[in-house]
Parts: sequence; structure tokens; C-alpha cells
Amino acid sequence: MELYITVQKNSVFSITEKKSEFIGYCAPVTNEKDAVAFVESIRKKHSDARHNVYAYVLREGFASRYSDDGEPHGTAGIPVLDAIRKAKVTDCVVVVTRYFGGILLGTGGLVRAYTAAAAGAIEAAEIAKVGLFTVFSLKMNYSDYRKLMPAFSRGGVKTESSDFSDSVELTVSVASEDENRFIDSVTEITNTRVKPIKTGEKTDFIGNL
Repeated sequence: MELYITVQKNSVFSITEKKSEFIGYCAPVTNEKDAVAFVESIRKKHSDARHNVYAYVLREGFASRYSDDGEPHGTAGIPVLDAIRKAKVTDCVVVVTRYFGGILLGTGGLVRAYTAAAAGAIEAAEIAKVGLFTVFSLKMNYSDYRKLMPAFSRGGVKTESSDFSDSVELTVSVASEDENRFIDSVTEITNTRVKPIKTGEKTDFIGNL
């Protein structure tokens, strides 16, 4: 089950437009405190820059914020926010730092440059779906372990932890819509010797878009 779309990692992407450098930074965040902290870290890193424009969109409180940071209204913060919304991502913050190159870009030029820097940073942060997974605990002998591993690889089963001693104990996660199929597969392959025990649920990345 797809829950939402977000970015997986921090990224940097830069472009130059008429000698002005636009450096886009993107990061995954889950709350406003972390989003603001990321913005402040970029401001500190580029304290000598003319502008540090930002925008973020969060699931928490359905919050979205932006700042033009001194650029003409509508030419910077809104284009960065629109880039986030166009990518359909949430829990995401983007900061675009501008080093002025001495040539005025005009309203259209600023909008295009900030949009491109933001979009490039978002893409570089690797957009992915987040889904709901069911977590199972399994205990088995080594013979059944060898039988199950190929099926786990084909079925997208993620191993969360493993313990190899006299027997094999695994904690695995499976996409929630596949949990019944997973249970049936394990019991069939092992002739009911291995019985998956459901221990909880978690969210995780499904894959890149």
C-alpha cells in the first residue's frame, strides 16, 4: 500500500545563469523543527551569499512554508515550493542559495533558475514511494532457510535481522498487501515446518520513481 512519496537522501545540485550561481539543497525531514534546522544549516554554510531561498512541505500538520529571502516576491520561494509540489513529494525541504553574478536576470529568469535548481536537487535526492510493511519473525532449520532464500529474493522480502546458531531466526518485512501470500508461500515451501509470526508493522521505501 503506497502511503506517500518523499525523497530518500540529502542532495546538492547547482546551475549557473548569467554568472549567478544557484545551488539547490534537498533533504528528507519529518517535522517543522528539522526543516527549519536544515534551512539554518545552509544559511550558515553560505552566510556570504546574497540569498538563501527555501520551501518545505510536511505531512505533519499539512505544513508548507516558503521564503523569497529578499528576492522579488513570487520569483524565488514560490517556484521552489512549486517544484516540490510538482514532484508530488512531502516531508521534504529545499534551499536554493544564490550567488549574484552582477547581471540582473529579470522576473522570468529568476523563476526559471530557482525552479531548475530546486527540481534538480529534488531529483538528485531520489524520489521514492513509502509503503506499509508487515513485520514477521521466523525460526527454521538450515535446510528450510536454503529453500526459502530464493523465494524471498523473488518476492521482495526484506531481511531486518538474522541470528544463525543451532537454528536460523529471521525478522523480515513484507509489503502489507502481500502478507497472506507470504504466509502461504512459506508454509508451502517448508511443508508447514516454518510458521511466520506477525510482530508488527512499519513504513519503508518501496522503490525509486
